[in-house]
Amino acid sequence: MVAGSTLGTLVIAAAASLFMAWAIGAGSSGSTPFAPAVGANAISVMRAGFFVGILGLLGAVLQGANVTETVGSGLVLFPDGGGLSAIAATIALLTAAVLVAIGVFAGYPIATAFTVTGAVVGVGLAMGGQPAWPKYQQIVALWIGTPFVGAGIAYATARLLRAENVRERLSVGGLAGLVGVLLANVEFTGLGPDGGPGALSVALARTFEGGTGGRALVSLVLGLLVAVAVWYDIREHGERAQRRFLLVMGGLVAFSAGGSQVGLAIGPLLPLLDTFTVPITAVLLGGGIGLLAGSWTGAPRMIKALSQDYSSLGPRRSIAALIPSFMIAQTAVFFGLPVSFNEIIVFSIIGSGAAAGGGSVSGEKMGKTVLAWVASLALALGLGYGVFTAVSIL
Repeated sequence: MVAGSTLGTLVIAAAASLFMAWAIGAGSSGSTPFAPAVGANAISVMRAGFFVGILGLLGAVLQGANVTETVGSGLVLFPDGGGLSAIAATIALLTAAVLVAIGVFAGYPIATAFTVTGAVVGVGLAMGGQPAWPKYQQIVALWIGTPFVGAGIAYATARLLRAENVRERLSVGGLAGLVGVLLANVEFTGLGPDGGPGALSVALARTFEGGTGGRALVSLVLGLLVAVAVWYDIREHGERAQRRFLLVMGGLVAFSAGGSQVGLAIGPLLPLLDTFTVPITAVLLGGGIGLLAGSWTGAPRMIKALSQDYSSLGPRRSIAALIPSFMIAQTAVFFGLPVSFNEIIVFSIIGSGAAAGGGSVSGEKMGKTVLAWVASLALALGLGYGVFTAVSIL
């Protein structure tokens, strides 16, 4: 039987986790995916908040396990193979959630991945854990590479969409086909042979006994079908079809955000739930509901701030910003690495704006935002370490 004090601490940790999920839903995962679409007047702020909540919940349940496991047990190594204690998890979650919530209400997009990672590492080291240097190298490489990769792909995509010698239905249709190929190879819970994660292309190839070659063929066919559908839609409806494709891309990024960001909220809880044998799907569902609540109640404010401060985008520049966002997000989900959606979206928008010969991105705003990201990582790590040390002494 679990002691009353331990159970009470677990309840507090769970409440902190839900608060963290709400803060993430109101901030990074709830605001950034549809900000370019709102900036392009393809969808209203309130509708964007509604749909991003639903899609984020689905992403959390179907793709959230990888990042959740990394945050729960991969950031700090303990000699006994365990994880954070209930008190440590509570301190880490509350520290990160308060910093993110401050960013939400102040109107600055604090990078959730930075705050949670810093807080978890801080309390873990204070508990006597050892740094997981190989994992840190992967995470830092992702964080440093994201601005260059995101901005570079967005710039190239925007230049393609603006090329006068390439018909728009061909360029947009080709990009849609590429997204279709990528989507066919994204892993979802339940598509694997044993009910675990698996890609649609693998599942279909397995059905037809196609093997590796069958997977490539299925991916190509699905991508071609998507490309033809978007090509036809643009030929018949022009800019309206562009906006529809833009909304689809926003939805894919919102789904990816749920799969990545839910782990930041519930990851520290995983070691605490071993005693209760709670299924990971149930934990992901609980975190996804927290993201949904945050998206519906707090995200519209941040969506409006991002769409006004970072973008005055048309459909083409918005599409150019969302395609690399989807690619980077799914890469992070696949490898189980925490990633900042604020960072992805902001630099993708900058890249797409550079292709158009400028943009409305404020240099002062960007400087403050980057400073807030770096400071949030350092502050979360220091607070996590210091608060846990102080509580342990008391």
